[in-house]
Amino acid sequence: MRVFLIVLAATVTASMMAQQPAAPKTFASAADVTALIAKAKSDRKQDQANFIQQILQLAPYNANLEYRAAVGPASVHEKEAELFFVVEGSGTLVTGGKLASERRTNAENLSGTAIDGGASRNVAKGDYFIVPENTPHWFSKVNGTLVLMSLHVPRTAAR
Repeated sequence: MRVFLIVLAATVTASMMAQQPAAPKTFASAADVTALIAKAKSDRKQDQANFIQQILQLAPYNANLEYRAAVGPASVHEKEAELFFVVEGSGTLVTGGKLASERRTNAENLSGTAIDGGASRNVAKGDYFIVPENTPHWFSKVNGTLVLMSLHVPRTAAR
C-alpha cells in the first residue's frame, strides 16, 4: 500500500507540473547566449539549415536564437511581425515578392522553397530589421553561419 501511495503521489505531482504554464524567462546574459550558440554548433544536424532555441519567454512573446548554417525555406507569418537582430555572421535577406512552391505549414504560416521577386539586402552582425506580417521573407544566402535573435510580435486585436 505504501508503494502504491508513493507512486500515486509522484504521478499526481508530475501531472500537475506538466499542466503548469512555462515560467517566464526574462533575462539572458551574454554568457547564456554564447552557450546557446555553442549548443547549436554541437547539436545541429548536418542537413538542418536552421537550429532554433529559446532565449527569453514572456507570453505571448518568445525571443529565439536562430543558428543558420545553410539556406532554408522562405516564410510568411500571416498574424505576426518578426523582429531580428544579427548576433553573428552575415547573409542576404529577401523580403516581399511571392513564395515559390507555396504551401501551408499551419493555420497562420506559409512556407516556400524561395521567393520570386522581392528586394534583397545584405545583413551582418549588429543589424536590426523587422518583417511586417504577411510579408514573404527568406535568407537566400548564408555566409558560413548567420546567428539571429528573432522575436515574433503578434497582431493586436485593435488592428
